[in-house]
Amino acid sequence: MSTESIFQTHLVLGYVAWLLCFGAHILPWLKSMDRVKAHRAIATLHSFRFFGLVFLLPGVVGPNLPASFATFAAYGDLAAGLLAMLALITIRIRPVFWLFVVAFNLVGMGDLVLDYYHAIQAGLPAQAGELGAAYAIPIIYVPLLMITHVFAFYLLLGPQPKATRALAGEAAVS
Repeated sequence: MSTESIFQTHLVLGYVAWLLCFGAHILPWLKSMDRVKAHRAIATLHSFRFFGLVFLLPGVVGPNLPASFATFAAYGDLAAGLLAMLALITIRIRPVFWLFVVAFNLVGMGDLVLDYYHAIQAGLPAQAGELGAAYAIPIIYVPLLMITHVFAFYLLLGPQPKATRALAGEAAVS
């Protein structure tokens, strides 16, 4: 198999494995929580995205890793991770917490989509070996990040639980 085929197979299977795990274990766990706790759990996972800076470390990644991919991926991950940390720090100030939840999900998902775009434009799948030790990030970590962003948007945009609607209605009447 070519490097490109192996990378693409790994990427697809990373999504398949995480979707199976998410559906069987993570989704029921997140659904058992109220929205704040679920978003807090997702933000905790994403707070580790500072690790994306590894794409800039010589010796960890190959010298020919396309800079057009590496630089954007590294700083996009850092931004998403810092916004997730800010969401966690502001949990007690709900309007600010929700602002950072929306922000880290928008920035984080946008980063991942643009990383895919930059990777394709730079021909990264054919030179996936240049990812070096960071190879595991797009194969193992990124699928889970994308899946949790999608679920976070589902929670943000989906129907509110009856208890939340009732409280909102009481507040409007007062």
